[in-house]
Amino acid sequence: MAQTRARILPLSQERRRHQRVKVDLLGRLMLENRQEYPCRIINMSPGGMAVMAATPGKIGERVIAYVDHLGRLEGKITREFEGGFAMSIGATPRKREKLAAQLTWLANRNILNLPEDRRHGRIVPRNPMARLILPNGTNIACRIIDMSLSGAAIAVPPAQLPPIGAAVTVGKTAGRVVRHIDDGFAIEFTRLQHPDFLEESVTGE
Repeated sequence: MAQTRARILPLSQERRRHQRVKVDLLGRLMLENRQEYPCRIINMSPGGMAVMAATPGKIGERVIAYVDHLGRLEGKITREFEGGFAMSIGATPRKREKLAAQLTWLANRNILNLPEDRRHGRIVPRNPMARLILPNGTNIACRIIDMSLSGAAIAVPPAQLPPIGAAVTVGKTAGRVVRHIDDGFAIEFTRLQHPDFLEESVTGE
């Protein structure tokens, strides 16, 4: 019990340093057994997050999580609760600053009830090449024609054109095919993107 309390203490300290934000983000996680499991993030700060997962880990166990819009996050399980666990986030100061900005965006979007529509200006990314994950799990190269905070137009070969309504992932961003165009298709992102990290989320590794 004394060891368990010692492990929980840093989480309490982290909570005082960083305000936690309620979120609803999907992802997948990998525990030390190297198996991957789906998960849902329900709140987080730049230093930790609460994870709902069907497969619980153990306190102190290392976790690698891939979270929608946020990418790869790594840390250790600090405590358990019904249906999931809390974990620390190991990150550089620069990464923590980026997470803080992304969480502020998510919090403001929820408070202001910002619409996830297509009234946002479109841009052409500096590097238009990206990776696209199709509904069957195939990972292919694609070209971003243009994009906005809420969606993108994507060029792919005709043989790899996903059907309308299909769930796909471009870069680190999930979305759904809403229509076909001459060179490919248009995707609507699952969630509005942060303007500072749009290009990195869509075309970044």
